[in-house]
Amino acid sequence: MIVPVPSAPDRRYAGARVLILGAAGFIGRWLARRLAAAGAELHLVVRDPGAAEIVFTGYRITGQVHVLDLCQAEAVQRLVWHIRPVITFNMAGYGVDPAERDERTAYAINHSLVETVAAAVAAVRNPAWPGLDLVHAGSALEYGAIAGDLAEESHPNPTTLYGRSKLAGTLALAEQCARGDLRAATARLFTVYGPGEHAGRLLPSLLDAAKTGAPLPLTAGRQLRDFTYVEDIAEGLLRLGLAAADRLRDGAQPAGVVNLATGRLTTVRQFVEQAAAILGIGADHLLFDAIPTRAEEMRHDPVSLQRLRHWLDWTPATPVAAGIGRTCSLAQSAVRCT
Repeated sequence: MIVPVPSAPDRRYAGARVLILGAAGFIGRWLARRLAAAGAELHLVVRDPGAAEIVFTGYRITGQVHVLDLCQAEAVQRLVWHIRPVITFNMAGYGVDPAERDERTAYAINHSLVETVAAAVAAVRNPAWPGLDLVHAGSALEYGAIAGDLAEESHPNPTTLYGRSKLAGTLALAEQCARGDLRAATARLFTVYGPGEHAGRLLPSLLDAAKTGAPLPLTAGRQLRDFTYVEDIAEGLLRLGLAAADRLRDGAQPAGVVNLATGRLTTVRQFVEQAAAILGIGADHLLFDAIPTRAEEMRHDPVSLQRLRHWLDWTPATPVAAGIGRTCSLAQSAVRCT
């Protein structure tokens, strides 16, 4: 694994006490990796210490590890009060994995946890810290069955358990911010890809197919998605954490909701074909239209980035082919990348 060189935004976290919930997850590990390289005082909350140790070693992440059941509100409160972080990143979530379908757990992690963390962080916030107190990872599925450019002021209509429970968390965070004792933002994420992605998702399935030579059943691939490379997401979250609080006051809009995406749409088929060319997978191994498209697939125009540009003067820039290529070069597998 290549050691990252801290960028200018990252360096502002040097010595800062940072708490990351879900630190060993797909996005959490990339965020922690950059913060470790920047010299932050990291506190890493994980569920499975054995699995986390493997991740942290592989990604060269150093910090104090805290093993915690995030469904236990009092334990979460005590941890926040004990650490007193200057900024907290909530990367925890339940429902991305198709096997995660328990409604009680979904609302416990995606909603109640956000309420608990927001209140605890508000109680210990450090007014000397120039950025935000809390950055929360939301989801595009909060928008649900609406069309258009998905601007943040759109009225959401989530149709999935994941989308509904994530929206409940976003609204709970907005309510805490409205009390005036918390500076926070929700970053709505779209289709994030890259090294460390969950097995069974699109790019990991392509990597497995390249390794084994087995045919890969796929949908027709006509659905459009905003594919955003995971290292760009980590950088965006760090930049958001340093955003001036006064930029988050957009009139009557929910405090601190922003789309973190590229603003460019790519069909699933185009993504697959670019990956196949890089990985050396023959067209005869790509079985398009072999499985049905999921009913919850969203349909929308290119995602609005107006608020992201206003707040950060920055947008994710990694092209799909470059992100796939970097994933291939970093993957710990026997795949031969062309």
